[in-house]
Amino acid sequence: MDDRALHSSLIGQQGSRAALNTPALVLDIDALDRNIARMAELTRAAGIGLRPHAKTHKSVDIGRRQIAAGAVGLCCAKIGEAEVMVDGGIGGVLITSPVAAPGAVARLAALAGRADGLMAVVDDPEVAARTDHALADAGARLDVIIDVDPGIRRTGVASPDDAVALARAIAALPNLRWRGVQFYCGSQQHIASYADRKAAMTGLTDYLKQVIAALAEAGFVAEIVTGAGTGTHRIDIDLGVFTELQAGSYVFMDKQYLDCDLADAPEPPFEVSLSVDARVVSANHAALVTIDSGYKSLSTDGGSAAVQRGAAPDTMFAFMGDEHAALIAPDIGTRLRPGDPVSLTVPHCDPTVNLYDFYHVVRGDTLIEMWPVSARGRAR
Repeated sequence: MDDRALHSSLIGQQGSRAALNTPALVLDIDALDRNIARMAELTRAAGIGLRPHAKTHKSVDIGRRQIAAGAVGLCCAKIGEAEVMVDGGIGGVLITSPVAAPGAVARLAALAGRADGLMAVVDDPEVAARTDHALADAGARLDVIIDVDPGIRRTGVASPDDAVALARAIAALPNLRWRGVQFYCGSQQHIASYADRKAAMTGLTDYLKQVIAALAEAGFVAEIVTGAGTGTHRIDIDLGVFTELQAGSYVFMDKQYLDCDLADAPEPPFEVSLSVDARVVSANHAALVTIDSGYKSLSTDGGSAAVQRGAAPDTMFAFMGDEHAALIAPDIGTRLRPGDPVSLTVPHCDPTVNLYDFYHVVRGDTLIEMWPVSARGRAR
């Protein structure tokens, strides 16, 4: 049975969260909305745009709430995500990874013909020409952003001179319009210390300024400077170069970001709104219980999950295979029994969300809605 068949009858029943079959992806709607409002207000007060990254939530429902709160659009990592968001009625989508394969370029051109305000990044003149040709065949035009490599060597032009050369190549293509640059410093997002993260971003932003200046000197003035993430959002606002932020994980918060000082403050600026609800399935040892959430239920690239409720916060979590994990603490096997619920803060929210078909949206302990993970698996 799928999630709707299992759980739709629980919607609106007081305390129905406790009746969910586990593991289940659970979303606290009030915390979510407060997080959306806080980031919207931060960027509004700074006089810059917010184009949140939908690779985090992959949800048309959440994207609509972000747009309603003032976001100028959404970012998508892949063409498949963008197709879902556009078909869900969301405009202003920016595809933040280069679209290069011929089949994907053809889909991009087709999407440009029906999407409001679609943009995509480019980092290669040959791919820009391929895209222009596909747009001509589709009878469409597309705004593009030059992706600038901040040193990750993943995507992006490698120097200011390369950025200028690409801008000149784009200017010669009739179906492309250059709008600005993207600069996403992914390696810096999870530097734990605020001071260390700020020092790293200050140096990288100086390089970004060189790229922008070289483009301007060549006659290409960047209208859009887009980038940043949840880890650097406050720093990037203060440095004052970005015209819009791409932060995504702030809507949920995960253990990776909770382990960072995001705002040079004792408490994180955003609340944990996302959890995976699990249950104890075995409790035959005094210091260990087994729960029903393992590698298939939680991402493994961001370390371990953390207990959110149902056991002490300092309870140790350890993966025990595809289907199971252990919770380890003195006497936990005498305090928790098979069937008892626990809620987990996920290690890394983006890939964890991609493991599920639905969000179980709760207010307090009551299931109030179920939202599909609309772009689940749309990685191509």
